[in-house]
Amino acid sequence: MRLEDVWLRYHRHGPWVLRQVDVAIGPGEVAVVLGRNGAGKSTLLQLAAGVLRPSRGRVVDRPVTVGWVPERFPADQPFTVGAYLSAMGRVAGLPGPAADRAVRHWVERLGLSRFHDVRLPQLSKGTVQKVGLAQALLRPPGLLVLDEPWEGLDAAARELVPEMIGEVLADGGAVLVSDHRGETVRLPGARQWSVTAGTLTEAAPSGGPGPHRPWRCAAAP
Repeated sequence: MRLEDVWLRYHRHGPWVLRQVDVAIGPGEVAVVLGRNGAGKSTLLQLAAGVLRPSRGRVVDRPVTVGWVPERFPADQPFTVGAYLSAMGRVAGLPGPAADRAVRHWVERLGLSRFHDVRLPQLSKGTVQKVGLAQALLRPPGLLVLDEPWEGLDAAARELVPEMIGEVLADGGAVLVSDHRGETVRLPGARQWSVTAGTLTEAAPSGGPGPHRPWRCAAAP
């Protein structure tokens, strides 16, 4: 997937949040997006996931199946965990029996079994985050986009996140993930994109030196 000369602003006459973004990520690659709050990390992730459309430029070769976990999962919905995940499985294109199998698998794996019949607004922040992870993985994604996925999770679930990322990569998918907790030390060798004052640069991966192509996205003052 590639973002080609992508610009974005939220209002027609507002300042450019991102501009001249030209970046690519390929199958089996993971990139960690780092930066302070308000630096544009979430905007970049939403563009990649297709949640936002560029004001200028284009996103090309986005995989058909994208798993998207926002920083704040929208839990104010009148569904139980089971009903919500079953519906999302069908939205992802899974036939009924396959959707049911996927829901059972992720409910069990993420420790959500006792919440199956609980409505989303009644869940704790950490449990809601698990539901968000489950819905993103019901169908194996070609691109998995995670915005602060460790936020609110218990220790056992935090350990699962890099494991799940590794499975997506092993299946040939790509992963973009933002992190302010330092949890991505669990992803040795990940590409690191740092957003500072609207400029995004790529550092050497933690696994050692190698070729890297920095890119920039400048934000208007």
